[in-house]
Amino acid sequence: MKIAIPVKDENLTFFSNAGHTPKFAIYDLTGSGMFRSFKLDSVITNPRTDIDHDHAEEDHACEHGHDDEEHIAEHNKMGMALSECSYIVVKKACKNTANSFTSQGIKLVKYNGEALDVNTILKETSASFK
Repeated sequence: MKIAIPVKDENLTFFSNAGHTPKFAIYDLTGSGMFRSFKLDSVITNPRTDIDHDHAEEDHACEHGHDDEEHIAEHNKMGMALSECSYIVVKKACKNTANSFTSQGIKLVKYNGEALDVNTILKETSASFK
């Protein structure tokens, strides 16, 4: 099973705004119960071309209409890029970001904690991955 998590860079620091993250880390989940483990599979660049990957903003709120077809198409690139994943861990995701993932069968797992370390976040949310 594959789990995606938004990150700032290859240092794997969590990025709270899933729709505007510069990158996604993809992990393989193996084992079961208390013997679960996460192994980094890859780190990919967010495929959206309408955001500045070098200066991504975690607190950004989209100003364009949420039913704008071009905007929706940009969001959908994320879901397609992560289509092999079963879950994505998010702190924030607008309607179009959430739809881009759920339309590909990717379930959103909400993270409400304060950790920025991806491994800590995956351990804290691991019970949600079934």
